[in-house]
Amino acid sequence: MDLMELSLCVERGNAKKTKELVIKALDEKISAETILNEGLISAMGRVGEKFKNNEIYVPEMLIAARAMNEGLKILEPILTQTGVKPIGTAIIGTVKGDLHDIGKNLVRMMLKGTGIDIYDLGVDVPTESFVKKAAEVGADIVCLSALLTTTMPAMGDVIKAFEAAGSKNKYIFMVGGAPVTENFAKEIGADIYTPDAATAAEAAKAALLKKAASN
Repeated sequence: MDLMELSLCVERGNAKKTKELVIKALDEKISAETILNEGLISAMGRVGEKFKNNEIYVPEMLIAARAMNEGLKILEPILTQTGVKPIGTAIIGTVKGDLHDIGKNLVRMMLKGTGIDIYDLGVDVPTESFVKKAAEVGADIVCLSALLTTTMPAMGDVIKAFEAAGSKNKYIFMVGGAPVTENFAKEIGADIYTPDAATAAEAAKAALLKKAASN
């Protein structure tokens, strides 16, 4: 089968057909890694590009990401068995005092769509939970989200907590959310600020590839 058909299904957000085509591709002995790269990741790359060019908006992105997730559910156990490693590991959460999660969820899905293993801590996440989880899963990237100006300082508190634990240099810190700016990110010592989920996925992937190359 032509994996472009699968890729277009993901892009259009057809979750049911995506699932069917992933199963069909596996039945035809196409490797799970090839299906992931040519069927799912390629689609999310195009979705991200369209979003940045204002050709599609958040609802279309969410629908495409959900379709991709349906395909991933089938592929993940096989990828694990065959020893295909993700390009890196990230944790994500909305900081303490903030209950917003749409932006966070979108970033999580887009990161997953680039081949990053991601753990979602949810919303209103206590500072120490980020430190604990990052160590527990051996994270490469710590993603912090805030949608309120009143909760933005909590991002700085999280980074300070990593500093206090002596582990800040182990991780790449990425921040985002409507009120967050590039200047604020620099002030609190974050490594990456991005204005949207598509750019976040690109920046995370680039940072991981750079980190891998330097090791």
